[in-house]
Amino acid sequence: MTTAMDESLPGTLRLFDANGNPLATEGTGLKKHGDIVLVPQPSESPNDPLQWSLSRKIWHSFLVCFVTALTAATSNDAGAAEYNENIEIGVSYGSFNTGAGVLFCGIGYWTLLSSPLVYLYGRRILYLICMLFGLIGGIWLAKTQTTGDAVFNQLFVGASESVAEATVQLSLMDLWFQHQRGSVLGVYVLATSIGTYLGPLIASYIADSSLDWRWIGWFGAIFSAMTFFLFLFGLEETAFRRDKFLINGGERYLIDGVNRANSPHIDNGTQAAQREKTLEQPHQTNSALPSVELTTGAEERPKSYWERIAIITPAPNLRGTGFKQYFLRLFHTLRVFTFPAVWYSGLQWGAQDAWLTFYLTIEEDNWYGPPWNYSDAADGNMNIPCLIGAVIGCFYGGWFSDKFVSWMAKRNGGVFEAEQRLWLLFPTACIFPVGMWLFGIGTAYGWSWPAPYVGLGFIGFGWGCAGDLSMAYLMDAYPEMVLEGMVGVATINNSIALIFTFTASDWIDASGVRNCFIAIGVLAFVFLMTTLPMIIWGKKARRFTRDRYLRFLEIRDGFD
Repeated sequence: MTTAMDESLPGTLRLFDANGNPLATEGTGLKKHGDIVLVPQPSESPNDPLQWSLSRKIWHSFLVCFVTALTAATSNDAGAAEYNENIEIGVSYGSFNTGAGVLFCGIGYWTLLSSPLVYLYGRRILYLICMLFGLIGGIWLAKTQTTGDAVFNQLFVGASESVAEATVQLSLMDLWFQHQRGSVLGVYVLATSIGTYLGPLIASYIADSSLDWRWIGWFGAIFSAMTFFLFLFGLEETAFRRDKFLINGGERYLIDGVNRANSPHIDNGTQAAQREKTLEQPHQTNSALPSVELTTGAEERPKSYWERIAIITPAPNLRGTGFKQYFLRLFHTLRVFTFPAVWYSGLQWGAQDAWLTFYLTIEEDNWYGPPWNYSDAADGNMNIPCLIGAVIGCFYGGWFSDKFVSWMAKRNGGVFEAEQRLWLLFPTACIFPVGMWLFGIGTAYGWSWPAPYVGLGFIGFGWGCAGDLSMAYLMDAYPEMVLEGMVGVATINNSIALIFTFTASDWIDASGVRNCFIAIGVLAFVFLMTTLPMIIWGKKARRFTRDRYLRFLEIRDGFD
């Protein structure tokens, strides 16, 4: 690893001086939190989400993490209704697999199709639309009468979860600084884990109770409707055009993955002025914002409550209804698939969704019969060890990873490299496959407590930290491309899950539970070990894509 900052790369930051001590920032105007220079630097505007009070940040983080847990729960609870749907309506288990594939289509491709709306009309509108989708999907599930109903209600349920695939991460990055990124994403993945594992658990108790299985859909619809009104009046818009503000008492000096000192130390005003000229060059060709006058933002009036919760917050460069801009942005977003880090993160998160299909299928198909003869509730309880493992994994991949990269940066001459976070995935590459083997082989041989449950705990640990660490890496590597990067990850992720969903039952039937789980344990190890080439060549990839990344941002922010 490099020990000096001899070039400016996205994903390479100086956090400490060459001796690992706090940076000397006297006279530079740089804002710090303790010993850490804030990234990005907040403006003086009272409307800057980075300037919000801690309680306000926590409240909005809670809201978006709540919707993450809710949509993850509603997307995974239909399995608890399958047994009763099969008996009452005659829906085949093959059709349920088709429904799961439709679910993943809804998640991945609505994430892609809706992504331009976030820049054109603000974050809030997409949360509200997706809650309406959740309401429709829940009612349709509750009113299911045919196989077509059982399959296609999942399209709306999947579309409702799409907001948690990219927009939630963007909202969180609006509120928190880069040194908090791992912890914040840890909370996000924890919310996903809670929904993923508690959703089927709660649904199984509903199916096993005096309530009809249709109440799984009714509860999903009720919570989606309640969340719609909670967000309508309780969630503020966090979209903020940071590029129109002067930072650090008048210097246009943004400390982020792209615009920072080229030397190991904070530079002087001359260098900052040179960077100012470079930074403003792309915007000189931006006809959409020619009349914007840069300001520190200190004189801005705070927005009123009704302005903060407007359903639509038009972008400064919105033209008319934005119809043409929507398609321009949509096609522009496809460029994210040319960045290796997007494919890497999508592979890691997609693999977790793929393996989720396998062990949930085994729980639903095998553990109801001998030697276990589980009820719906007992089968649902098998999600508890997964959740415990996921909580530990989220702590490991979140808070601990932030501490780890700070330590690694000090050892690297004070310089943080995005790939440093990936070292923590190597233990996961060992723990997760062992979990798959313990659960799969234990199921094949009729094992009871504790081995299969320990395996589920290991699986939950892999779920909790693999997605967290890989997504944090992508955001570290390309910090101004959070939404588009997560859109790419969601598309890849759900496409992988879609493929494995359609093949899971056939593979298990053809190979048997034991051999199938041995094979996917090996595959899981191989997928996780793609971390090694990313550590070796990740910085070269960032250097190779630097100009493409800067051009991507220039075009994205200049659509008119």
